[in-house]
Amino acid sequence: MRWRTVLLQYCFLLVTCLLTTLEAVPIDIDKTKVKNTHPVDSAKIEPPDTGLYYDEYLKQVIDVLETDNHFREKLQKADIEEIKSGRLSKELDLVSHHVRTKLDELKRQEVGRLRMLIKAKLDSLQDTGIDYHALLKQFDHLNHMNPDKFESTDLDMLIKAATSDLEDYDKTRHEEFKKYEMMKEHERREYLKTLNEEKRKEEESKYEEMKKKHENHPKVNHPGSKDQLKEVWEETDGLDPNDFDPKTFFKLHDVNNDGFLDEQELEALFTKELEKVYDPKNEEDDMVEMEEERLRMREHVMNEVDSNKDRLVTLEEFLKATEKKEFLEPDSWETLDQQQFFTEEELKEYENLISLQENELKKKADELQKQKEELQRQHDQLEAQKLEYHQVIQQMEQKKLQEISPSGPGGESKFEPLI
Repeated sequence: MRWRTVLLQYCFLLVTCLLTTLEAVPIDIDKTKVKNTHPVDSAKIEPPDTGLYYDEYLKQVIDVLETDNHFREKLQKADIEEIKSGRLSKELDLVSHHVRTKLDELKRQEVGRLRMLIKAKLDSLQDTGIDYHALLKQFDHLNHMNPDKFESTDLDMLIKAATSDLEDYDKTRHEEFKKYEMMKEHERREYLKTLNEEKRKEEESKYEEMKKKHENHPKVNHPGSKDQLKEVWEETDGLDPNDFDPKTFFKLHDVNNDGFLDEQELEALFTKELEKVYDPKNEEDDMVEMEEERLRMREHVMNEVDSNKDRLVTLEEFLKATEKKEFLEPDSWETLDQQQFFTEEELKEYENLISLQENELKKKADELQKQKEELQRQHDQLEAQKLEYHQVIQQMEQKKLQEISPSGPGGESKFEPLI
């Protein structure tokens, strides 16, 4: 379970998870003083979703590899650079035949899944003659040259792809949040344009009032500082602030007892600070911004404390951070409401992009409307032809009946007598 968690937290960096002999220093904790303390069943802890499009494949490979004792033993002795460099992947050649067979099957399933995705996409475009071999080149988490066998190259590619993809996560998130804020402002301004002068002034006044109300919150402690951790110690853990001890704190908040504080465990530490600024009941508080605030706090602490950049905080790293001046005398923490995420020029550029996209959509909508009208015209024309043909057939059937049954002068049918 230990290395499984780390794999998913740091893109398959397996080694630190399997260091079962390097547990955090045992600490005697008086659990009777801790509020709501419950034993953690590590078997029930599910690894988090990495957000990668090959997340399920990654998890399945992890599940299979951790069943091989030889591979687990090598991982205990490996370091992060050895894993990232690909040297550890060579150990895959020594795993049991049973494990290799399972890995082969997983790869075949993954290749099949990617082929189905490609086919579905191309079918929607009505393309023919699909070159799966060429299209699979766009997926860099497996070796498409050999779709039937899971080799050391596949493990190496999976590690490097996941590492690269997850390292870009925070950068991509910042960009998406910036777009979110620009869209909010764009929609607000567009709405104001629809109002008369009096209503517009009312809306502007309300906007400024809500903005000030949101900014009027208690002081937010610097994430990862002694003041912030002591607040968690006292209010969440229910312990005496005068007895604050970093080792004990680490052990208490290592929820799954794996010897690390992972990203989720760190983010949980900031709830008290976030509650000072955000309340889902308040109209002026944006919950999307609250989650972004949480993630930025986690990102900041990781940058300050995670010295080997494996996206995990060890006890050693944690204790070393508590010795820094920044831990005791931190700078003030700037919440999102104190920051500017875009300039007027950037907003204008974004609005121009939106305008271009809207024009393109309108153009496509107009084309579809014309196609619809043309199809309707053709349909009406076919219906008219169908009606005309139906009338002609009726006339022909009536004429045929008249020819088969001729009438006499008095309107009675003439029959020739039988001799």
